[in-house]
This record gives sequence, structure tokens and C-alpha cells, in this order.
Amino acid sequence: MKRINEYKKLFNVDANTDLKQLKTIYRNLIKEWHPDKFQDENEKAAAEQKSLKIIDGYHFLVSIAPETKAENLEEYKITTSESGIADFKHKGLLLEISFMDGTTYEYFGVSKKVFAGLVNSDKQYRYAKRNIFHSYLYRKSKKDLQQA
Repeated sequence: MKRINEYKKLFNVDANTDLKQLKTIYRNLIKEWHPDKFQDENEKAAAEQKSLKIIDGYHFLVSIAPETKAENLEEYKITTSESGIADFKHKGLLLEISFMDGTTYEYFGVSKKVFAGLVNSDKQYRYAKRNIFHSYLYRKSKKDLQQA
């Protein structure tokens, strides 16, 4: 959740911002912080770091946008209803679940209590289906499993 709030603050957006508005804001920020605009090496390095953060933030916000989720909902439903869990990791409030079909999803705001329930459940897939898959903000991760 910290990452989401950080990027929303960077872009000065809220939950009602659509992808078209986000793209306009992104382009304006990139123009403002493009490293080629700065002559001083220190300023140029700082601008480069800022522009990389803007790029990462844009891709992240696009991945959790309602339009993106709606576009990929069918694939998500198939994965969460037909593919079993291959692996999972929890760090902070981020739960990363890798599925048997090779896809990986990140779930935001998952507490240690919910994670402990998943770990201690004798039917982890069933627990996740009831308590995680449709209860938390999620996005498809770039860390998809390599199929053997």
C-alpha cells in the first residue's frame, strides 16, 4: 500500500483518474524531469533517478488501474479458478502468488494474519480463493514462472 500511495502522490492522482489522464500527467512529468534538460551533472543524475521513478510509477499505476483490471478480468478468473498455487511469498503487506500455469499475481494489503491463515490451511488454494483472490487489490506481476 505504501508503494501505491507513493506513486499516487508522485502523479498527484486519485482513484477516479482514468488511463488517459494518467498518460497526460506521465508525459508532462517526463518532460519536466528529462535528464537532457539539465546541464549540471548532479542535477542530471537526480533527474535521471526521478525520471526512472516516474516511469516505474506509471507502469505500476497502469497495472492496477480499473480499466486494465477489467481488460484482463477473464484471464484472471481462469487463472484463479482453474490453476493451482505453485508458490507464494509474503513481505510486508505484499503477497505474491505464483500459479501452476506460470502466472504470478501480487496482492496488496494482505496482513500477516491472513498470510498465516494461508500457510496453516490444509487446503491453501481453497483458502486463497475464499479470502484473497477477490478481496485485495491485485496486479499481474512481471515475475511469471519459467515453464520447464
